Amino acid sequence: MTRPRPARRPPLDADAEAVGQRIRALRAARGVSLSTLARTAGVGKATLSALENGTRNPTLETLYAITAQLGVPLAAVLAGPATTPTVRGATVVATLLESFTDTDASYELYRLRVHPGGEQVSPAHRPGVTEHVTVFAGVLRAGPVDAPLTAAAGGHLRWTSDVPHGYAALGDEEVAASLLLRYPRS
Repeated sequence: MTRPRPARRPPLDADAEAVGQRIRALRAARGVSLSTLARTAGVGKATLSALENGTRNPTLETLYAITAQLGVPLAAVLAGPATTPTVRGATVVATLLESFTDTDASYELYRLRVHPGGEQVSPAHRPGVTEHVTVFAGVLRAGPVDAPLTAAAGGHLRWTSDVPHGYAALGDEEVAASLLLRYPRS
């Protein structure tokens, strides 16, 4: 009898090699060893090495853990010329629509789909980062893990995301939403 294979995660839509090169360049620019980044981000050293070499597609959770430790927005490893990268996590599918900078902050705008039946937890961002979600369809529970917020279609949520925070679709309907992350200038 053949054992069923575990389901593979869908691949990263962005170019894995380019994402890996950006991670390596950011790590090197900060003088952080591969071992140190792997340990502080909570990912395996072999996993991080494979990501940097472009031979492994990271999940949204892994990218958030790495970028949080590097102190950069997610778009810093995703964005390339003329790309609209999509990354997938356990429950969330996020497509980067735009990243832009103002005098006091940088921003990332994402289209989100949150699948029902699970919850995705993201690690804390650096102090002062805020998330702003507008729900277009479904009912979303999101925000700090210890004090989540809820919004239905037409609703808006905002929280400071320098603590672990999660996303979950309530009920059987997929959530369609936009997410604006605001990263204050250091």
